[in-house]
Amino acid sequence: MIRIIFFITFFISLAFGTRAEEHYWEKGETFLIFLEKNSLPSAIYYNSLDMEDKETAAEIYAGTKYYILRGDEGDIRQILIPVGGGDLQLHIYKEKDGAFSASLTPAAYQESEKELVFELQTSPYQDIIAITNSTLLAREFVNSFQGNIDFKRLRQGTELVLLYKEKTRLGSHFSNPLIKAAMVDTKSKKEYVFYYEPKGRYYNNEGKEIEGFFLMTPLKYTRISSPFTLKRWHPILQKYRAHYGIDYAAPIGTQVKAAGDGKVTFAGPQNGYGKTVKIAHEGGYSTLYAHLNGFAKSLKSGKYVKKGELIAYVGNTGVSTGPHLHFGLYKNNQPINPASVIKVAKSALSGKEKTEFNKYAETMKEKIAEVQARGSLPNMDGNFVYVVDITGNADS
Repeated sequence: MIRIIFFITFFISLAFGTRAEEHYWEKGETFLIFLEKNSLPSAIYYNSLDMEDKETAAEIYAGTKYYILRGDEGDIRQILIPVGGGDLQLHIYKEKDGAFSASLTPAAYQESEKELVFELQTSPYQDIIAITNSTLLAREFVNSFQGNIDFKRLRQGTELVLLYKEKTRLGSHFSNPLIKAAMVDTKSKKEYVFYYEPKGRYYNNEGKEIEGFFLMTPLKYTRISSPFTLKRWHPILQKYRAHYGIDYAAPIGTQVKAAGDGKVTFAGPQNGYGKTVKIAHEGGYSTLYAHLNGFAKSLKSGKYVKKGELIAYVGNTGVSTGPHLHFGLYKNNQPINPASVIKVAKSALSGKEKTEFNKYAETMKEKIAEVQARGSLPNMDGNFVYVVDITGNADS
């Protein structure tokens, strides 16, 4: 309700002599630099945002589309900046007395469940982009089958089916899509993959975890002081909070190691995160290590590191209440729960979990068969492509 009321207020304002502008967050820009660039008081950061909000403000990534609402004289009235996964946004607004304030509010978006079936023409990655105009969906499909199928060996005419959920905002793809289930039919064999929500991972038809990109825990810690959450309502503070990572409490000086192979893309101070390291990994993944005390001597931007290599030391820099490592994981610049990707010893389901998974997999296989049957009529080119939004929204 808060989200709906706010956006009605925002867009009704456009009817009374105000105008909205679209902008994109620049690479290397921080929230404080943004305020200075737009002649806005730094008090918005220091006074309006509490400690957790300041940390969240560091989660605005390059290329993020944001909106500025201006009055008749060109003065700024409101600003909407999506943060993290996009479920929340920083709302900067002008009070009646002319002072500016800021808070985290839910972002407005439309979530749709879609079905896609098509015959392979070039490659799954290229075909999905051509049909849906979504690079994110194409990447997610390829990653979901990681190691299970050699896509280079697939022949033209192979049938593929995807059941997925995606978010859109003002007509644009918004956040990472979620593939609930997918199937590749080579005629000789059908290969399946299922996203099993209780585990937050992809599994094949036998209930075995898909062997894709996995991380190691980056340090020896005493406890998890704060878990990952995309959006939560704090009943006492009466405001929304988010925590885009896992906080591992550990003594200052504890060694921090790279959670996976990759390239260091940043090593230095970053607003509320203090001394920070960022590493880019395969498959569109990246990791963030924050509140550090210092860096390994050989560490620098552009260096390639191996999983388990020393990169830094636990500290208490930036906005922090005590020594800990803030560890963030991102997929295509969207934060995801690191616990869903850190490798666990048990990779196959068993017992009651396997029974429940089998029921879910059979249900999804039946849905896939229905979609495949509906999409079996050829189009004008002699091939079939069938995509439908089963939530009733406009097709992409």
